Amino acid sequence: MQFSELPLNKSILKAVAEQRFHTPTLVQKKTIPLVLAKKNVIVSAQTGTGKTAAFALPIIELLFDKQDAEKGEKKIKALVVTPTRELAIQILENFKSYSKYSNLKTTAVFGGVSLEPQKEILAKGVDILVATPGRLIDLQMQGNIDLSQLEILVLDEADLMLDMGFINDVKKIEKFCPRKKQTLLFSATIPDKIDELANNIVKNATKVEINPEETTAKNIGQLLYYLPKKNKTDLCLHLLRNTINGKIIIFRRTKFGVDKLEQTLIKNGYNVASIHGDKTQGVRNKAIEDFKTKKASILIATDVAARGIDITNVDAIINFDIPNVPETYVHRIGRTGRAGKSGIAFSFCSPDENSYIKSIENLIEKSIKVIDDHPYTINKPKHTKKQPNTVSKNKKSRKSAASKKKKKRWY
Repeated sequence: MQFSELPLNKSILKAVAEQRFHTPTLVQKKTIPLVLAKKNVIVSAQTGTGKTAAFALPIIELLFDKQDAEKGEKKIKALVVTPTRELAIQILENFKSYSKYSNLKTTAVFGGVSLEPQKEILAKGVDILVATPGRLIDLQMQGNIDLSQLEILVLDEADLMLDMGFINDVKKIEKFCPRKKQTLLFSATIPDKIDELANNIVKNATKVEINPEETTAKNIGQLLYYLPKKNKTDLCLHLLRNTINGKIIIFRRTKFGVDKLEQTLIKNGYNVASIHGDKTQGVRNKAIEDFKTKKASILIATDVAARGIDITNVDAIINFDIPNVPETYVHRIGRTGRAGKSGIAFSFCSPDENSYIKSIENLIEKSIKVIDDHPYTINKPKHTKKQPNTVSKNKKSRKSAASKKKKKRWY
């Protein structure tokens, strides 16, 4: 199927073609017709499967006939709630590029920056608003946001909003909206709490599920290195010197781990950028920009900071720490091998992480290729055979206690 076969306005298709997208992804094929039919939809599909276009394109189509209101007259018709500032910026860019041949106005509001410029843009009137939960509630309470004309509500990356403690904010935001509206919920996974939220907020929804094994890209090489924890930095440097080239994202579990590895790599002469939750928005934006423009060839990140950021042409991923949630592994490696290109993922597993590998292999329904040819190999525990019982059943043949005492033992 081509995008041109979808019932989208020619000017939208022209904008999509200019982005060099021709064939919709699986999630787009399944979701776009449902949104156009004005159905409530719950979509589970991990990062890198094209979820943003799956809601942005049909929203632009549905609002196309309402684009010509005078600037001050424009009211918010679509609201996209997303957990992080980076995601808000990225979704805004997507909407702007797909709606460039229309008069639809989109803006994004998020924390970490001044309120005043955001208030000014809102006062001029917008059709589509992208927002993080905290800033949206602040602006709503101050009377700068009017959701009375809202037609479409999108909850993006719902499981990440749960992880970041935003679920009560999401419930509050839903109450600001009119009862009669179309609701779309997108999540990488659907844990019980998200299922509960979906049942309360997204009534009579059609579900779209894209299984991780369907989208664990066939064109991503996956390699696994078993090694002691203390040698992970050494192996990382060894691979960077001898094996891995190009744009690389390294994932670490903690903010401290990100900072520590960044310092080590800089000392070794690498151009490195990093992102995690403790860095200011300006610093995070600059890090992503440096990586996109190749000023930095390596980006070190925690999962929450990197979630949903769309960086193209990533050549390799390093899982410095193995994630304890198997779906996270799929999100991470999905950063490379995008848009039909090939990529490679290197995973460093220390003994305390062995159980995580089993869970990941169960999820992706294949075993990851183990590389033994490296300087920091670890002896994997072998299953020891049970020793046969060497004591004779015939008690008469057993030596006396006195003779045992006389025998000299080497140990």
